[in-house]
Amino acid sequence: MTTHRDQKFLMSNPELSHQFETLDQQAEASSLGMWVFLVTEALFFGGLFLLYTIYRLKFPEIFMECSKLMDLRLGAINTGILLTSSLTMVFAVHSSEKAEKNSTVIWILVTMLLGIAFLSIKGFEYHQKVTEHLVPGPTFQLDSMHYREAQIFFSLYFAMTGLHALHMIVGLGVLAVIAAMASAGRFTRTYSNPVHIVGLYWHFIDIIWIFLFPLLYLIGNR
Repeated sequence: MTTHRDQKFLMSNPELSHQFETLDQQAEASSLGMWVFLVTEALFFGGLFLLYTIYRLKFPEIFMECSKLMDLRLGAINTGILLTSSLTMVFAVHSSEKAEKNSTVIWILVTMLLGIAFLSIKGFEYHQKVTEHLVPGPTFQLDSMHYREAQIFFSLYFAMTGLHALHMIVGLGVLAVIAAMASAGRFTRTYSNPVHIVGLYWHFIDIIWIFLFPLLYLIGNR
């Protein structure tokens, strides 16, 4: 039962949910929730990585040949973009902790622009694969006697990078909400945990790409 004292405390701390006693307790609970979520996501991607490993061990030469068909330059550019976006996300978290509203908004928007740039390049790369008839299915064409096995590589490529792109799209949507909250002055020196939580998610997306890039782009270009 909520007492008059509790109501007065909640009114003085509008960002504190009623089930928590302090903002620190709320921040710890939300951080734990995000870490649990990221663990489940890591297990989800882990299944795809395991499937990739099995087929790569089974068809090592074919996977290396297919990797040579990847655009290493675009992959490297996207890697640089995502690493930079992780840095700008760190700046956004730091600014929110200091209650610097304008800086927080700017760094979040820069992070979003980098994410959009990544997706744009990835979309261009997908278009390349379509025009080169490297999309698995009836239109798949490859001048190789192992074209059936090659389709396994490109199936994994589209599944893994497509799932990663979907996570990025979700991340951009959440970043837009956080940017709106920052613009409204919702974050203070005592309350900036939402930015930190979203930052964890964004760093997770970047880490997944750090694994995808060498597995898909570098094994045939070493």
